[in-house]
Amino acid sequence: MTQSTDLSRRGLLAGGLTALAGAGLGRSAQAQAPAAAPAKPGLPAYVAWKDPDQMIVHTGTTIETKRSAFGTSVITPAERLYIRNNLPAPDVSIVANRDAWTVAVEGVRQPVTLSVADLKSMGLETVAAVLQCSGNGRGYFPSKPSGTKWQVGAAGCVIWSGVPVRSVVAALGGVVEDARFMTGTGGETLPAGLDPKSVIVERSVPLRAMDDALLAWEMNGEPVPHAHGGPLRLVVPGYSGVNNIKYVKRLAFTPVETDAAIQRTGYRMTPPGTRGDPSFPAVWEMDVKSWINGPAPEAGPVRAGMVQIHGVAMGGSRNLRRIDVSVDGGQNWQEARFVGPDLGRFAWRQFVLPVRLAPGQYLLASRAQDSRFNWQVEATPDNGGGFLNSGWRAHAFPVTVV
Repeated sequence: MTQSTDLSRRGLLAGGLTALAGAGLGRSAQAQAPAAAPAKPGLPAYVAWKDPDQMIVHTGTTIETKRSAFGTSVITPAERLYIRNNLPAPDVSIVANRDAWTVAVEGVRQPVTLSVADLKSMGLETVAAVLQCSGNGRGYFPSKPSGTKWQVGAAGCVIWSGVPVRSVVAALGGVVEDARFMTGTGGETLPAGLDPKSVIVERSVPLRAMDDALLAWEMNGEPVPHAHGGPLRLVVPGYSGVNNIKYVKRLAFTPVETDAAIQRTGYRMTPPGTRGDPSFPAVWEMDVKSWINGPAPEAGPVRAGMVQIHGVAMGGSRNLRRIDVSVDGGQNWQEARFVGPDLGRFAWRQFVLPVRLAPGQYLLASRAQDSRFNWQVEATPDNGGGFLNSGWRAHAFPVTVV
């Protein structure tokens, strides 16, 4: 079998990973979080290794990164990466022997169950990609949809390493003729007494997503942490977080979408107050989006003079072309500058605009443009689940300069 190691295909710069070492790569402590570790104040025990000063705990399964914690480097360290779980994680013992974890591959010419050790012999690729909860920005919708009121912190940009799904499929003879979707199933323990399809984490995405997908066993240069889906996670670059299946136990190539509730009625782009069903668009690919991280609104007044306005921008599945910043709520725009390495079309870019601000009130906003000249939308229409909020106006915020 031929290994795929074409990092240039992803746009990774030579030496880029070395330059990112200071951003949190190679930190072994977070990768093997012991189940019995004492929880730091405000953090559940299973993520006791995260940095409590940089996180916002909404619930035990929804933990957000503070806006100011993203910093000015490209990669989000694992100890600052958000948490969103649809089901409780399997017992931490599953990472005691990571190579023994298995995934069943179906809908191919030669269906088989493969261990992580098997997968490691079938190919290798590394990709930088934004991982973003489908509900990131939900807190900005005027209709106040139910669910965690995420602002910007249910997102991060991480380095994934694993075997390309396309390499696994090729080794198994290709997909069956009627395959139209790639369906991933999580390995969480399901609650007893319930219809499994009503609770199982199982998502289908268009078959074309296979070309970029990974079965990943490393994140930021370390084994994928248990809290983030280790030993093995299905990574679907450019698609929102729910489609990136943690603890993946089954990967199937199917003629139809799964009938699991999380796909059939959940994560659908529905009008407010409308129940989801397959007639509504599924929450799949992410849109072009940006937001400002500094000066952070929680930091209080800003001192007059030169201010470095900085933030992040992403193109979903496309490269970025341009980023603009406004200090007056979108009445006037100035082109900002991308900074740091370009890690490919699935990663985000840091940007900066130095401006001289006199004392007064300002409304900071940013808008990104992708390589096909699509601008970030001014406003994302309200939807029942509060999904995929990419509107630049909603992400603007006021600052006081003194």
